[in-house]
Amino acid sequence: MNKSLTSIILAAGKGTRMNPNIPKVLHEVGGKPMIIHVIQTAKILGSEQVIAVLGYEYEMVQEIIKDEGVKFALQLKQLGTAHAVLQCCNILENYHGNILILYGDVPMTKVTTLSNLMSIHENEDACCTILTTDLPDPTGYGRIIRNSNHSLGKIVEEKDASIEERKIQEINSGIYVFDSQTLFRLLPLVENNNKQNEYYLPDVINLIIQEGGKVAIDKIIDYIEIQGVNNLEQLHDVNELYENI
Repeated sequence: MNKSLTSIILAAGKGTRMNPNIPKVLHEVGGKPMIIHVIQTAKILGSEQVIAVLGYEYEMVQEIIKDEGVKFALQLKQLGTAHAVLQCCNILENYHGNILILYGDVPMTKVTTLSNLMSIHENEDACCTILTTDLPDPTGYGRIIRNSNHSLGKIVEEKDASIEERKIQEINSGIYVFDSQTLFRLLPLVENNNKQNEYYLPDVINLIIQEGGKVAIDKIIDYIEIQGVNNLEQLHDVNELYENI
């Protein structure tokens, strides 16, 4: 039987390379704020609840999405993706089910893709399932390090990767499904001993692997679906892609 689903949308970033007066997730794609696209996708998937983790100018974002039936968590200090998800602990204290991690600045992911991710997670009875893809230029993304049997060995953030690891083109999209109990048991164990001094969500996955838990991978071909928007040029590109869907 399928478990219930909660979607967490990470949307606390400022977007320093965008219009500084507008939170990044409120920039529009197809005439609609990016975060609205992501919320609607989460709802179509059948999310029991959708939680938006907000930070920079959070009141402005709340005002725009107040009628979307979304719960809010606040990340007032940008200490990393694991820290962001940790802010949802109180809301999800008694929740048992699956948790889908999405991003307010990644508006192009298809419902069918996420539905397939969920199916793989359920069918493989995984603690976590990761969405990956190959990028022609993987710069800026965490790399997927596979074992000789093709299973996941670990995820390495680019700034912590070796020269050889940086040559790997399979990247971590950042989109995951977690078993909620596994996620919230391991989140407090994540440390920030990395070059960014941040608490990385992929370190939860590395902890699952270390304790022998099952991590599944769903590798997609169309990398456009995981395209994030970090500057005005990328915003323009995503808008063009959206118009051609």
